[in-house]
Amino acid sequence: MILPVLLALSQAVVLPNDNRTPAGTRHGDTLALDLEVRMARWYPEASNGPFVDVPVFAVKGGAAQIPGPLIRVSAGTQLDITVHNALADSAITVHGLVAHPGADDSVQLAAGASRRLQFAAGAPGTYLYWASAGARYFTTAAGQRDSLERDQLAGAFVVDSGPAANDRIFVLNLWGDPFDSTAADPRTRRNTLTINGKSWPHTERLGLTVGDSVRWRVINATQRLHPMHLHGFYFHVETRGTGLKDSLVAPAQRSLAVTDEIAPRQTRLLSWLPNRPGNWLFHCHIAFHVVPTNATLERFDPATHAEHMAGLVLGLDVRQPAGWKEPDRPHPRRLKFRIEELGPTKHSPRGVGVKLGDGGTQTPGPTLVLTRGEPTDITVVNELEEPTAIHWHGLELESYSDGVAGWSGKQTSVAPAIAPGDSFVAHLTMPRAGTFIYHTHMHDISQLTAGLYGPIVVLEPGQRFEPARDHVFIVGWDGPQVRPTFFLLNGDSTPPPLELAAGVAHRLRMVNIGPALRLRFAVLRDTTVASWRPVGADGAALPETRAVPGRAAVVLPVGSTMDAEFLPPSPGDYRLTITIALPGNTTPVITQRLVVR
Repeated sequence: MILPVLLALSQAVVLPNDNRTPAGTRHGDTLALDLEVRMARWYPEASNGPFVDVPVFAVKGGAAQIPGPLIRVSAGTQLDITVHNALADSAITVHGLVAHPGADDSVQLAAGASRRLQFAAGAPGTYLYWASAGARYFTTAAGQRDSLERDQLAGAFVVDSGPAANDRIFVLNLWGDPFDSTAADPRTRRNTLTINGKSWPHTERLGLTVGDSVRWRVINATQRLHPMHLHGFYFHVETRGTGLKDSLVAPAQRSLAVTDEIAPRQTRLLSWLPNRPGNWLFHCHIAFHVVPTNATLERFDPATHAEHMAGLVLGLDVRQPAGWKEPDRPHPRRLKFRIEELGPTKHSPRGVGVKLGDGGTQTPGPTLVLTRGEPTDITVVNELEEPTAIHWHGLELESYSDGVAGWSGKQTSVAPAIAPGDSFVAHLTMPRAGTFIYHTHMHDISQLTAGLYGPIVVLEPGQRFEPARDHVFIVGWDGPQVRPTFFLLNGDSTPPPLELAAGVAHRLRMVNIGPALRLRFAVLRDTTVASWRPVGADGAALPETRAVPGRAAVVLPVGSTMDAEFLPPSPGDYRLTITIALPGNTTPVITQRLVVR
């Protein structure tokens, strides 16, 4: 046992990089930087927890870092970067060390080789550099393993238009065992998903104050999609980048969002304003990327509600300013939710239903119709045999009611999980009309795929919900399969025909709330895509520049909603098709017949 212990002690340890300190040395208008790729031991969870030995970037002679050392310069800077491959017997391929915008001029370095790269920084923006190395260098405490996920060899590259802005940079990294489709349960593969080198609950806690102007650069250094969701607030997407090119979103085109899907090796600049105190989250909305049974190196089932999340999650602590007063909530409307166990369904080992008031129990839960500006208190009664918590996705409410057990609230006053047989009163506030979602935020995969979710429709004061013109289409999974076969549209795998009146504008409210997979919603007549006018997304009205008629097709990431106005041009048969949005895939998983009379 002496030799393994000595090897472990001699192995360099990775430091998580919070991307606050730029690397390199400045000489006039030139930044000089010596980078190297070498092996180091990464503890993405607890500092004394599970680890993997991986190749990482480091400043030569400095600490190994994940993500890699931050390159941050002002426009007009010349870069003089030397990259050294310190791996013993593996070549590496380096990308992204180019003038921006630029082509992917990759650099290959044999084991022990170095290359000097000299180039101009280029246009201001948020960029990415990354590298790949031989799979044999991905090892664990149990011995050497190959890995299909090689996304810890990456770092941020930011070019400022002037002095460095007051912002934060968050890089998403991922490491994982090979996916084995023949395994009894493919989800048993070890993974770790991190933000700035750490996995929740070990990620940084961000201290903010009500009224702060918040700007985040978010960089997806992984080979997977990540729909990133902010609790309690809306943000604007100011720029969208491909890692090598960054593009400004014109102010007139910017819509409010609570979820933004960031594709592999893409970047974002997000801005938002916290106007309420409390604890909030920013996290990936793919359930498999934020639960401890799927997003950690150390496999465990959460023993307490405080451990029910892992992976791509950031905690936000928004402090209240001096003299802050909670807004009054005079004469709130009162409703009751009762969550019930329903037993196995056709394709799922369990079903969960919601009973609203005196109505019948439904799975998924019934449409909750609320009114903008009308305070509403909902008593949630848990009749399951396990704890639960309900998140009111997209609503700008108080933190204590947000639905993240063990976190929502303030400092020492945080909301508990709803224990079996217990209840919780959520105080809802709806400052805008639109389409939102309620869903479980605990035992996410099991409860979500059992049907513990539903749509929220918020109307303007004086409006009434008219089912003949207002149609909700919410899609979820029927069962927790990692590669889903069974989907449900409004709780049905074969929904009955829906009649629509001709010559009438219909509002189609579309929701994707499965645990994973982006979905394409489209309205067709025969094989031709119809036309509609998008009017809302994520519960917020679209700007006029985007609320224009166009093809009736949209791709919705997980945790997103979209509202469109559909005016059938003539009577006849139409189809709403829902398709998994993969390249070349045209086979719908569900089709809803629309009969226009």
